[in-house]
Amino acid sequence: MKYIEEFQDPLLAERLLEDIHATVTRPWALMEVCGGQTHSIIRHGIDQLLPEEVELIHGPGCPVCVTPLELIDKALEIASRPEVVFCSFGDMLRVPGTGRDLFQVRSEGGDVRVVYSPLDALTLARENPDREVVFFGIGFETTAPPNAMAVHQAAKLGLRNFSLLVSHVRVPPAIEAIMRAPDCRVRAFLAAGHVCSVMGTEEYPALAERHEVPIVVTGFEPLDILEGVRRAVRQLEAGRHTVENAYPRAVVAQGNPAARAMLDEVFCTTDRGWRGIGVIPDSGWRLAPRYREYDAEHRFSVEGITTREPAACRSGEVLQGLLKPHECEAFGTTCTPRTPLGATMVSSEGACAAYYLYRRLGGTTDAPLEASIR
Repeated sequence: MKYIEEFQDPLLAERLLEDIHATVTRPWALMEVCGGQTHSIIRHGIDQLLPEEVELIHGPGCPVCVTPLELIDKALEIASRPEVVFCSFGDMLRVPGTGRDLFQVRSEGGDVRVVYSPLDALTLARENPDREVVFFGIGFETTAPPNAMAVHQAAKLGLRNFSLLVSHVRVPPAIEAIMRAPDCRVRAFLAAGHVCSVMGTEEYPALAERHEVPIVVTGFEPLDILEGVRRAVRQLEAGRHTVENAYPRAVVAQGNPAARAMLDEVFCTTDRGWRGIGVIPDSGWRLAPRYREYDAEHRFSVEGITTREPAACRSGEVLQGLLKPHECEAFGTTCTPRTPLGATMVSSEGACAAYYLYRRLGGTTDAPLEASIR
């Protein structure tokens, strides 16, 4: 990326805010479907700079947070086995399962390792032919292609000691589920730019038309988000509902053809459970039949898992946009980054973590608003 500071210019932000203030005439609720955007919004105080008629609702845009509890518990069971080297990105180690997390498994002797790429796990499999190397593959459409590539490479190399524990989810079916919910208040969406950089925008026009909601593809810097809000508000006020690409420096309509081809080869769509939400039809990926031998769930046959969410945790309501983090009774008291009840408090993209990190303990920020965007 060439430009960073240009998309944090406070003078340009002020002009965008003036346009939004001048355009809006009635209340509108917009949802951002990306945890990275949520953190940017809270960090820069964007939601507090908008007119009171414009409400930003935080959606289920954190892949760590929506990984179902049953799969977390399966990961803990697999990682506990003496023959396994269990590999994961670092933000999964603190995600609570039923009673423990991957850090605890490691403290009990499990070989749990933080890697920075699924190809790192592939290298470990080549270097340790006597061990079973498992990579925890989570995420939206953004992280799915490299995980697919790892499986493709394992098959090409003939590695039989590598497998993938798959928990990939897809954004368009989640938008569909949100709009079909009886208590939905969302009138427009800010779509995640990095997801669209891979998949393009082809799935969104039908959603926008069917549910009569504007969908604006946005980036992650303050000006990106403000431009997305501005375009969404203009559509709402004009009674329009189309798909707009406000992130053209990274997104084209067809997405990344090579990445999509790899996804089509290695994965196939499936119903997927979302933590705190439930099963959403066709909202996930699983390994295609030709790659089933690399499926860790199949290889290790983990059965009899009994899950139990903490009664005090309301992260499911947070993920559905029904509750702001500071409105949860446990937030900042019994639930903190050191003692998390749910994944939304420990993930780097979790809404609860954003509110805690940027001191939204009571719905306000300690920083003066005029200094928010710098």
